[in-house]
Amino acid sequence: MKVKIVNKSCHRLPEYATEKSAGVDLRADILDPIKLDPMERTLVPTGIHIQLPDGYEAQVRPRSGLAIKYGISVVNAPGTIDSDYTGEIKVVLINLSKEPFLINPGERIAQMVFSRYEKAEWEEVKELEETARGEGGFGSTGR
Repeated sequence: MKVKIVNKSCHRLPEYATEKSAGVDLRADILDPIKLDPMERTLVPTGIHIQLPDGYEAQVRPRSGLAIKYGISVVNAPGTIDSDYTGEIKVVLINLSKEPFLINPGERIAQMVFSRYEKAEWEEVKELEETARGEGGFGSTGR
C-alpha cells in the first residue's frame, strides 16, 4: 500500500523497528523536553502529515515498552486517523504512573498501524435473531 507523506519534522520518516513489525514508530517533534506529571495528559506533535487511500485508516497505539516501564499510554487508544484527514498527526499521551516522565525530542512515543475497513450499510429491523449469548456481556462468559 502506498501512503503519501509530508515530513515537516526534524526527524526521519516513521520506520518499522523490525522486518515483521505491524506498526511504524512515531517520534515527538518537539524542541524541548515535555515533563508529563502523574495522571497528566498532553498533545505531542509528530510533524508528520499523511494521506491514506480510500478504505484505509491509521491507528495510533501505545508503545508497549513505554507502557510497562513508565506507565505512558495513548489516551484514546487506538486513535483513528481517517483517510480524509491530512493535518499533522498528534498523539494524546497520558502518564498513568506515580512518577513524572520526560518526553524528549525525537523520542518514539507511539506506533501507527494501517488497517482496511468497510463502511456499514444499516438494515433496520424490528428485532435481531436470537443467539446463544444473547444480551450477555461484560463478563457474562466467565473469566
